[in-house]
Amino acid sequence: MDYMQASTSFPDIDMEFDKNVPRICGVCGDKATGFHFNAMTCEGCKGFFRRSMKRKAVFTCPFNGDCRITKDNRRHCQSCRLKRCVDIGMMKEFILTDAEVQRKREMITKRKEEEAQRESQRPKVSEEQQKMIDTLLEAHRKTYDETYSDFSQFRPPVREKPTKRITRSSSVQTQNYSSDSDTFQSSPDVSESSFFSSALFGGLNGGSSPEASADLTMLPHLADLVSYSIQKVIGFAKMIPGFRDLTAEDQIALLKSSVIEVIMLRSNQSFTMDDMSWTCGSEDFKYKVDDVTQAGHSMDLLEPLVKFQVGLKKLNLHDEEHVLLMAICILSPDRPGVQDKALVETIQERLASTLQAYILCKHPPPGSRLLYPKMIQKLADLRSLNEEHSRQYRFLSFQPEHSMLLTPLVLEVFGNEIS
Repeated sequence: MDYMQASTSFPDIDMEFDKNVPRICGVCGDKATGFHFNAMTCEGCKGFFRRSMKRKAVFTCPFNGDCRITKDNRRHCQSCRLKRCVDIGMMKEFILTDAEVQRKREMITKRKEEEAQRESQRPKVSEEQQKMIDTLLEAHRKTYDETYSDFSQFRPPVREKPTKRITRSSSVQTQNYSSDSDTFQSSPDVSESSFFSSALFGGLNGGSSPEASADLTMLPHLADLVSYSIQKVIGFAKMIPGFRDLTAEDQIALLKSSVIEVIMLRSNQSFTMDDMSWTCGSEDFKYKVDDVTQAGHSMDLLEPLVKFQVGLKKLNLHDEEHVLLMAICILSPDRPGVQDKALVETIQERLASTLQAYILCKHPPPGSRLLYPKMIQKLADLRSLNEEHSRQYRFLSFQPEHSMLLTPLVLEVFGNEIS
């Protein structure tokens, strides 16, 4: 049996040694590998001491019995080398017997097997799931411009000074709640009569509108912003793996029902809790609650919306989790008007299992604790926000003086319910 390979000497002692201090063998001055038999030594001197003790060797110094042992001459005088081993504290009692060596080998093998089994049972993000995540990240990058450079193309924001009709917004602003900018283009693979369908299978539809009324000065600008955001969400959805497998009618139904929810999810990236605003580049495009009220929205929507944004922000989602949540939001089989619910559900389940696997494998605790159910709860919150948002936009669309300020795309998406 090769004792040099099999025997060790209490490596736990080595853990107390300062790893920043150079380790020098106390016998010969070579690079030490740890504490062996109660002293810091190199592998060579460790093996020499073990062999000498097991053979009960007796050596005689050919010189004066006081040789200086170095890395280069340590084999010249075994007597002085062994004496040096004893002098620095090496003890034969620390040497393992053959039986102890065998037991230790078996324990090491068992630990490795147990670790390998635990590793095999540990959840992993599969190659297919990682490919899906990468696809969604790229889709988001292509359809979300973090520089907000396109905002300058909208009708300019016109802000009134705050009046009494929007004073409730102050409670929202002060309460402490616990890509590529190119327009996404696609081939006209399906022909539909509705404006929303042409947006789904075409490019960005602009459009000019008359100046805003005195009451809703921000409506034209925010209508442009919403219309632009709808186009970007459409582009994102079309790159979700499996989305194009659906019929054109189901694609339209899913997007009409979910688009505002995805816009709210996306807007969380520009939301700041410092002043409860959405900051999109310059001060001209910094939106506070007062600005949104000047576009016709009431606090019935804005208060829960701000609470939602704060709650979502506190989850500290990774980009991967954020894009998966948006995709899951779009691919919801219970949306009105969806015909092939089974196929939509299958796609959503793949997205959901990918999100769960990512959280387990890549999101460290404590942030990952109950993260998946918290994210799903956010989707439920979005349903309520979506309902209130649609109600308020339909109210605007019924008033000619206000509906003329909206874009055709906004009127098509929010002005009518899918029956």
